[in-house]
Amino acid sequence: MLLSEREERERRFKLALRAGIPILLLVSLVFYSLFFRGSHIHFNLETTFIMMSILFITVYFIYFLIDLSVKETLIDQTTQGFNQKAFITKLQKYRPKTLVLLIVKNLSTINENYSAEQVDLLLYNIIHKLNQEFRKYGLNKVLIARRYGAEFLIAIDRDSDDIETILENFITKYRNIDDIELDYTYAAVTNTGKELEKDIIYLKDLIAIEEKSFNIPADNHKIQDATELSKIEQSILFALKHEKLYLSFRPILNTGSNQIDMYEISAKLHDQKGADILPRVYLPIINRIGLGREYDMVLLKHIISLLPLVDAHISFSFNLSPFSLRDESFQKQFFSLLEQQVDQPSRLIIELYERKTHHNLSGYLKTLKKFRAQGIRIAIDNFGSSNASMEYMKHFNFDLVQFDRDYVTKLDDTTTYAMLSSLVSMSKELGIVTVAKWVDNTVQKEKLIALGIDYLQGFGIGKPINETKLLKQYN
Repeated sequence: MLLSEREERERRFKLALRAGIPILLLVSLVFYSLFFRGSHIHFNLETTFIMMSILFITVYFIYFLIDLSVKETLIDQTTQGFNQKAFITKLQKYRPKTLVLLIVKNLSTINENYSAEQVDLLLYNIIHKLNQEFRKYGLNKVLIARRYGAEFLIAIDRDSDDIETILENFITKYRNIDDIELDYTYAAVTNTGKELEKDIIYLKDLIAIEEKSFNIPADNHKIQDATELSKIEQSILFALKHEKLYLSFRPILNTGSNQIDMYEISAKLHDQKGADILPRVYLPIINRIGLGREYDMVLLKHIISLLPLVDAHISFSFNLSPFSLRDESFQKQFFSLLEQQVDQPSRLIIELYERKTHHNLSGYLKTLKKFRAQGIRIAIDNFGSSNASMEYMKHFNFDLVQFDRDYVTKLDDTTTYAMLSSLVSMSKELGIVTVAKWVDNTVQKEKLIALGIDYLQGFGIGKPINETKLLKQYN
């Protein structure tokens, strides 16, 4: 039995005792009046009113306790684990050494292919099998809660040494429950402090960092120190406040002129000591604390300030968040900067990275048209990686498409080559400039040029340069 189930039973038993007290008092009063006082009760208006009042108070009190029992329940009705509110309340007394967030990433797919009853049973089984796994290691007092969806919070009064082993064993053992395949991810923090709710948020940051690390060698950073994460957040806020931005410029070769006339910009933040903070680390945190638009504006201002310092034929391609682009105040500030400081808006290329179609596609495309009307070029990144990119292509005439890396790194595959060839032909018919990134060698370069790709970028074209070198080269 889960700890949450035991505690919920204790709570309900205590409420039942409290509900029984008024009934016991009422029965005792009636028995006393009838059998011990030696006098009969005369049901006149006064005694009737008193009896009815006692009965009403008793019923109301019982109803109040039942309602209280429902509202203040400790458990999540689907899984029987703690609900999030009860979990956070328990943390104040429990003071765990380690907090874990376990997520079933493919819940949306599961919801689409299984009934509600099957999904509820699956969530119930996950939390109970998780509890059994911890018990095998002698951990009998583990708080397990369902946050929402298929997100599970776990609080453990033990350091991280054994936790990763237990979680990895659980994931390996239960990749399939009730014939349903599960895709897990998790993150953990140790040395939790007084701000436990903030530590829970840090767990989401760690998961987001993991999601953004798909093209980076895996690090052992699933379990981190909560105090260190707090320091990272402070460093990010410092860097944003003081605009400590470090830009790197990746050269993009024009295959027609065989010249570099475009650079893709990647950014890092610098902390108080000048150390790098990578986008995969700071972007989830910036977005979580609601400073995404401020960051994008700092980046935009920096890029615009570079335009008059380099040759007029050089363009800059960079990413801005869709949330910033859709924000009206951000748009006004952006367009004001263009009017005051930019002579050739077409030198600015905004990259969109969309894996899912926006829920209000027509409204979003109207927003993009506002930027196009200002002369800014729009590119869609990782084109061909999802159905969303094709859906956007149906409704919006992009200036550039940047093909997904799989098309470039798997050119030897006949199917991949044929698909890329088809996408290039389609783009040319629509008058869209094509860009292939991740070009690492001469063989790839020759094949892509033969396909008719307009631009190439990667280590096979040129290594990234810093801002100082850029200015020396083109000023």
